[in-house]
Amino acid sequence: MLNISNLTYRIGARVLFEGANVAINAGHRVGLVGRNGTGKTTLLKLITGALSPSEGEIDLPKRWSIGITSQEAPHGPKSLINTVMGADRELVDLFAEAETATDPDRIAAIHTRLADKDAHTAEARAAVILAGLGFDEVAQQKPCNDFSGGWRMRVALAGLLFTQPDLLLLDEPTNHLDLEATIWLEDYLKGYPGTILLVSHDRDLLNRSVDEILHLENGKMTLYKGGYDRFEETRRMRLDQNEKQRAKQSAKRAEMESFIARFRAKASKAKQAQSRIKMLEKMQPIAEHHEEGSISLMFPEPEQLAPPLINMDKVSIGYDGKAVLNNLSLRLDPEDRIALLGANGNGKSTFVKLLAGKLEPLAGESSKSGKLRVGYFAQHQSEELDMNATPVLEMQRRRPQDSETALRSHLGRFGFGQQKAVTKISSLSGGEKARLLFALMTIAKPHILLLDEPTNHLDMDSRQALAEAINAFEGAVVLISHDPYIIELTVDRFLLVEGGRVQNYDGDMDDYREHLLGSAANRRSQRRGDNERDSSGNKKDERKRAAEKRNALGPLKKRLQESEKAVARLEAARTKLRQSMADPKTYGKDVHRLLDMQKQLGQIEKNLATAENDWLNLQAEFEQAQTEIAAAQ
Repeated sequence: MLNISNLTYRIGARVLFEGANVAINAGHRVGLVGRNGTGKTTLLKLITGALSPSEGEIDLPKRWSIGITSQEAPHGPKSLINTVMGADRELVDLFAEAETATDPDRIAAIHTRLADKDAHTAEARAAVILAGLGFDEVAQQKPCNDFSGGWRMRVALAGLLFTQPDLLLLDEPTNHLDLEATIWLEDYLKGYPGTILLVSHDRDLLNRSVDEILHLENGKMTLYKGGYDRFEETRRMRLDQNEKQRAKQSAKRAEMESFIARFRAKASKAKQAQSRIKMLEKMQPIAEHHEEGSISLMFPEPEQLAPPLINMDKVSIGYDGKAVLNNLSLRLDPEDRIALLGANGNGKSTFVKLLAGKLEPLAGESSKSGKLRVGYFAQHQSEELDMNATPVLEMQRRRPQDSETALRSHLGRFGFGQQKAVTKISSLSGGEKARLLFALMTIAKPHILLLDEPTNHLDMDSRQALAEAINAFEGAVVLISHDPYIIELTVDRFLLVEGGRVQNYDGDMDDYREHLLGSAANRRSQRRGDNERDSSGNKKDERKRAAEKRNALGPLKKRLQESEKAVARLEAARTKLRQSMADPKTYGKDVHRLLDMQKQLGQIEKNLATAENDWLNLQAEFEQAQTEIAAAQ
């Protein structure tokens, strides 16, 4: 169990956490959410020990290994497969020592440990993870240095997943992934054997991959059951209930204050007035909840153009005379809302550059409306911004004919108020730079929005605002995104970019998810090949193993039942003690009685947490044994 007790952490005068508490059971998958600046990344660093709390404690089992997403991309001449396997330093050291060890006892110990770590499957496991993250068998054998920084960050993630730490800390793991790799990761995390703490702004990932949400707000931590959608619903209900209680309390206070004002000076009512004064002093006000300022985005309305906006007939497109995409025959109309599907490297961005006019066709015919204006967004554009300029100055350089008032008004559509509009771009967050790019690309009122991974660096609220802005936009939209939620919310047509072609895809996102996961499963099955069939082909041995597992299931079931009874006993003891503590008669004149009972309750809570953890582990072991028996029959 990961247990955080009375955690306080300060950065100068700023308090990120103050007396925060939470307990996360072993094996649970938890999404970590909260507005930017609430301390999500800081919390991960506190857990790893990279930072130290100002006060409080963070406790976890000493035997647990911890792994966290790296901020640095691996590099060097090693192949990708060897780079990933090299992330497990113990495995590398064991392999090396196995080659040189001469002492029989040590050799036996080495091979026992290698067996414990499933060393014979290490390369296959590394290959499966790399394939899921977008590297085919050929790419896996290439040197790490052959790949760009973004692709090498995927290798870093693959290495982390390969080591399978007991506590896996993931900080925005999808930032460098495409949709296909994101869907694979989502499925992988659902079956992860350890404990996960996941920071993400990807709603689908948080809905499908975690079973609890840890919300950071106002220096506190609150744990909610379920995925992100359930968290939002539960939190809203809690806030509504809190607001009702606050209104009820306010009415009560007003009533008491009115009574005091009317009768304080009257001798006959003085006693009652004094009583109400004391009640008012003891009444703890329920704080009013204030949502932080929400982000709004608004794309300007373009003038109407007759369709088609763009028409292509047997177009080929590529670089240096070599085609990447061939035989493109399609049209783009004003009402189109299109998402491009297909793994990175298949030509999605190339196709978007063709639509943006950044590339000319190598063959075929492409025509467009003479008055067509295109708004093009790509993440690399943030690198082209002048970091010493302000948003207003950057706009003035691109639209010198427009007044400053008009430019500020346009910036206001994207959340840049009076102060932010004159802040140096170097001081803006990643999300604010993305919103500045949205403002820059739409200043000319484009008829088409081409959005290539627009959600990177956007938090949950900004992503929601982007989806609403896309849906309100009256022109055409072509979207590339690794966020399935944004895709499902904004588009009604899919194009699959694959094998040098761009074709209509008739399914929806669920169909595409099943297609991807089914293809991955087929590849894994083919890789296992004849060896796996040989190892599982002896039905007699399978039946023998099944019988042995059934025999072992009896004692395991008994342990599970005993564990359930232990949890029930502790819960009953906790309930009984709480009831006693709620009754003033329990204490009488013994002022120390409450303190003793509070200590007892604390011990019971601690024992109950341990018992629940033991029960969860036994339940998982029992279910796994049942699954193995069923598979062997």
